Amino acid sequence: MNTTVEKLENNQVKLNIEIDAETAEKEYNKACKRLAQRVNIPGFRKGKAPRAILEKNIGAESIKHDVLEYLLPSAFAQAITENNLNIITEPAVESFDFVLGQPVKVVAKVELKPEVKFEQYKDLEVEVEEFKNADDAMQKELDELVEKFTSLQTVADRESTAKDVVMMDFDGFVDGEPISGGSAKNYMLDLEHSNFIPGFAEQLVGHKTGEEFTIDVTFPEQYHDEKLNGKPAQFKIKLNEIKEKVKPEINDDLAKKVGKFQTLDELKEDIKKYLDNTAKIENDKRSANKLFDTILSKMSVDVQDTMIEREKQVLVADFKQKVAQSGAKWEDIIEKDGAEKIDTELRAEALNRIKNSLMMSEIAKLENIQVTAEDLDEKIAEMATLYQTSKDIIFNEVRKNTALIQSLSQQALSQKVTKFLLENNKVKFVAEAKK
Repeated sequence: MNTTVEKLENNQVKLNIEIDAETAEKEYNKACKRLAQRVNIPGFRKGKAPRAILEKNIGAESIKHDVLEYLLPSAFAQAITENNLNIITEPAVESFDFVLGQPVKVVAKVELKPEVKFEQYKDLEVEVEEFKNADDAMQKELDELVEKFTSLQTVADRESTAKDVVMMDFDGFVDGEPISGGSAKNYMLDLEHSNFIPGFAEQLVGHKTGEEFTIDVTFPEQYHDEKLNGKPAQFKIKLNEIKEKVKPEINDDLAKKVGKFQTLDELKEDIKKYLDNTAKIENDKRSANKLFDTILSKMSVDVQDTMIEREKQVLVADFKQKVAQSGAKWEDIIEKDGAEKIDTELRAEALNRIKNSLMMSEIAKLENIQVTAEDLDEKIAEMATLYQTSKDIIFNEVRKNTALIQSLSQQALSQKVTKFLLENNKVKFVAEAKK
């Protein structure tokens, strides 16, 4: 097989492949035998029809297409390997000349990975705004634990307060007509943290158990049910029960309730470790992002438009899925923001993602950073923890899914390259700018 490579614009090359006549003839005869087993030709048993009869019934061109389907994958692979081509798309056949007894000539185009050139990616010095936990971070964590272990105690000798939880029946009406889905029996509502219509919870304060009364509210102008936008409404209420929140004190007893701790000091030490780790993760993220931006600004790469368009279509599909999950309509998003604006933003995001990916893979190549079986095993263990199942179950699912394996490999590679960059560049933390 002979191959010549012709460079084209936009990181494309043309492959001119010539397969010798003898190889093509042998494969043609094999194809005839294969096809003879699949077709019924009157007067002949399956697989016994002569080549001439088969060509007459199927057509020589169809047989040639079958031959090329067998020959071209290995021919392309050989051409790509011999010419050290870093491709990002499968070769697309533009034309072929297939005459039995003569060499088969195939012309195909393929896109190459853009060439990346760095001005510098090591020994950089960058300034990063340092994240620090708020002075009251410890207290907020303790307060959350207090809320988590707060119990409810029924009270009957007083009126409801804004800090209570109530059990109630309610029926809603607009213009005297019942609201669809606007009624419930023995519904529990935390008056301190209500997500009901503004003014609803406030009007439940100051009432006693067993009391029946009516409240007036107005639906927001932008309500999820358009028929109720801005409408005044009345709700008939029956207060069935008032529950008082009993909050635990922040002491050793609370620490024991949380789990493995015997004292409050032990609990606080664990919270401190959590807060310190959270700060480290955030500062590593900020450092990595600043390094990425700095390296990208010193990197030259010519990304072809076709590559951007393919990545943009991936983003469009993701965007549409999120819109559908939110209950909105894609057409409404287009009408609101404008197709041109959305397209421009998605193309910019696509280009940024491509550049980041190219940067990562090029640094990995230059520094011989590779993903090992141990790296993939760690990612599988992370997935098992996330989905609360065994590694074996995740492994069995992963090995069936080539795309998932590639995704996990890319995640592992990105993490290793990021670690390399953090270790081989200098980060100076500065005070976070006041907002």
